[in-house]
Parts: sequence; structure tokens; C-alpha cells
Amino acid sequence: MAEGEEIVDLRSWFSGLDHDQWATLPVSGPRPSGRYKHAAAVVGDKLYIYGGSRNGRNLPDFQVLDLNNSSWSPLKPIAAPNSINSENGSLLDVLPATSGHHMIVWEKKLLTIDGKSKSSSYITVRFLDLETEQGGVLETAGDIPVAREGQSVTLVGSKLIIFGGEDVRRKLMNDIHILDLETMSWETAQTTQPPPSPRYDHATAVHADRYLLVFGGCSHSTCFNDLHVLDLHTMEWSQPETRGDYLAPRAGHSGVTINGNWYISGGGDNKSGARDTLVLDMTKLVWSVVTTVNPRDPLASEGISICSALIYGDVFLIAFGGYNGRYNNEVFIMRPKIKDSARPKIYQSPAAAAAAASVSAAYSIDSGGKQLDFTKLRQQGGFADSNERKDEKRLLESSLAEVRAENSVMKGKIDDINSTLAELYKELESVQGQLITERSRCSSLEAQIVRFQGLLHFMPTVENELKLLTEEKSNFEQDAASQKQGSGGVWQWFSGGGNSP
Repeated sequence: MAEGEEIVDLRSWFSGLDHDQWATLPVSGPRPSGRYKHAAAVVGDKLYIYGGSRNGRNLPDFQVLDLNNSSWSPLKPIAAPNSINSENGSLLDVLPATSGHHMIVWEKKLLTIDGKSKSSSYITVRFLDLETEQGGVLETAGDIPVAREGQSVTLVGSKLIIFGGEDVRRKLMNDIHILDLETMSWETAQTTQPPPSPRYDHATAVHADRYLLVFGGCSHSTCFNDLHVLDLHTMEWSQPETRGDYLAPRAGHSGVTINGNWYISGGGDNKSGARDTLVLDMTKLVWSVVTTVNPRDPLASEGISICSALIYGDVFLIAFGGYNGRYNNEVFIMRPKIKDSARPKIYQSPAAAAAAASVSAAYSIDSGGKQLDFTKLRQQGGFADSNERKDEKRLLESSLAEVRAENSVMKGKIDDINSTLAELYKELESVQGQLITERSRCSSLEAQIVRFQGLLHFMPTVENELKLLTEEKSNFEQDAASQKQGSGGVWQWFSGGGNSP
């Protein structure tokens, strides 16, 4: 621990965390450089970070966070004996500089699936043996996919499911490739029903060891907030209806599943970071916002990583890295409020809704007319176990009971809505009566207005006549006054007449 750093009791620190709130982990000693689009995985009590991008440069380093003492240390793997180049005797790159890649835990190894690197034009799978710290390239066969970045990599049983991404020519893809880790053989999957639009930097999860869920991502011009489901038994795509809180479009986010709940954090839309940490109840397909951070918080970053770990007996979420105007290297911890696990739900794909029997069918026809032998997939360690039919029946019964319960709730809501509508109808009738009265009053006012307008029409004529009468009166008064003052009136005429000769 560096001089001046405060010693923290980590057990008390973890146990004192509030549920569903992010907190910054107090880290001792030096930290890795900030980065985004790196790969992360938790094995036991250690968080492993590999590669990423910083200032336009891919990083080659491998870093380990010990969750028991909250300290970082670099890991420098050595090449396995079979990683010798037979042509010149030099060591192959064990872990080359790369970004936009993925890392998964398989047996006692970490497997990395190439992202943006200069190593190959096809996807390369590398390994790191955690016991010997030796690494190298795993030889694969079959229909190997072209190199890409921003794809999703999901482990389902002994198979890796690759979806989407962007190749070196910036072509967006929405294809499905499957790597059987038992045989190290690639297969290009043929699917039915419309797939998600081509995209990269999306997130995926698996539900009930059968359904591949795809959320968000982006094209070259648009970010998405849609959810798509691939039924790995029938290889059918569907876009089920979800409920709950509004989801802002995002890409570059990360997620992890805990007890049937899919927690997602980070990402953005190339304008601002996604502030909400989300959770999807994968049984009920209901979205909820767990918590919200401020716009400049490191958790509102693209290219962030989210993992889960069991620490001191409790499950925690661990977030690292990301970019939101600056490259972050802080570690954030959340103690999720774990809900009771529910029975897995069978999502009804378009074909399954038309014929439920297709779930257990041995063959299905893809969009090109090719038959897919799902019985063979099961025999080779595919996606269904030996008790599939019993599980299917149990899941169907559980789903039916859930639907009935939801129908009962909906019926209650409909009754409430009908009652509200009846009250609103009464109010409407009252308003309509008031409207009739107001219309009658308006008609009376309009009649008065017409009468007054008629009177106003004759006002100029009346005013002219009044003016003429006023002038005549004035002239008459002036003439009368003039006669009185000039001749003395009639009495003066009679008196003057008596003196005339």
C-alpha cells in the first residue's frame, strides 16, 4: 500500500454497501491505465483484464485485480511449448495488442476471441492456462468466421455462440457462428425468421440454456434499444414484446446475468453516455431501471466491462474502464438486490406459436430449404439435455400458470378501466348538457348582435338628419334675432305709421 493511503477493512466495506447502488472500490497501489473496449472475466477472487484501446492505440497488457486485498498486479504469460513457430523458431504472440475482443472462462483456462488486431484475417482463439500462466493459439477447424470486432461471444454449455460484429472493411454482420469447444470446430448456423439488423457493440445473454438474447448495439448511423431472441433448439429468431421502463438506445454497454436477471450498464449513443443501469427479468421480460448516475460519471461510458463475483459470501457486480470523454480506470462495485429465482420461461418463437410440437422436433427447415439435424446437435452436447421433454412440459405448465396469473391481473385492470370509463361517460353527458345551454345562449347573443348591427347601419343617416336639423334651428334663431334688433318689430311700424303725412 502506498504511503498515505488509508487502510480499509474490505469485508466491512463490502458488507456495508447499499443494495442497487454503485460504489467506488478503494484500490491500493498502482492501477492499470484507463481504457475501453477491453475484455474482462472473473475467476474465483480475481478479476482479469486484457487489452483494450487508449488514444487510438490497442493495448497488449494483462492485469489482475485481487478482490481480497483490492490491489492490481500485471500478469506476463509465457508461450506454451507448442506455440513455437517452426519456420524461424520465434515465439508467436501469446496475447497481442487488441480491442473489441472477448474473454470467457473455460475449464481452467481463459479463452480470448479476437477483436480488432493485426494477427489474422479470421477469428483466432487464444488461451491462457491460469495454473501455468502459459498461453498460445488454439487450433480450430471447420467454417472459421472472418475477423471482426464488436461481436458478441456467449458460452452455452460447451459451445461459443458468435453473433454480429464489424469486419476489417467495416461491413456490419448479423450472422451466427458456433464453436464447439469439445471438438474445436466452427459451424455457420442457418436460422429462420427475420434476424436482428446487422450491428456491433451489442450485448447478449443466455436464458435457460436455450435462448440467446440480443440487446441494443449500433449500425454506422443508428443506435438500437431492441431485444431479439434466438431459440437455440429451433434456430428461430423472434422479437418478443417487453414491458417496463423506457430504454434509451445504446451501444458499447456490458451485461451479466444473475439468478434469471440480466444486469446491463454503460454504453451510449455517440452523443452522451447511458446513465441508467438496467435489469431485465428474463422470465417475465420486464425491464427496470436499477439506478441512474450523473452524465459525467465513469459508469456512463462506452466500452465498459461488467462482471459478477462472489465476495465474502455475497454476489456483487464489478465494473471497470470505459470512455466518456476520458479513459477510466476506476473499479465500481454494486450489491444487487437478488430476487427469488423463477422457473425459466419458454419464449414463443413465430414457428413455435404456430406449432408447439416443433420444440422437440428432430428436424427443422431453414430459410434456404436445408434440413437441420438437431438430434445430432443434442448427441454432440448441444443445447438440450436428456430430460428435455419433461423439462419442456414443466416449463410449459409453469408458463401457462404464469399466463393465467397475468390474465387475472389484466382482468382486474380492465375492470378498473371500465369503471373509470363509466364515470367519464357521465361527465361527458354533463358537459354535453352544458354545451347545449351555451349554444342556446350564443344563438340569442347572435340575434342581438344582428339587431345592433342593423341599428348601427342607420346611424350615419340619423346623424346627418340631426346635423341638418341643428343647422336649421341655428339659422332660424339667427334670423329672428336680426329682425328684432333692426326694425323694432311690429309695434314700431304702427307708431311710425301714425305720424306719416
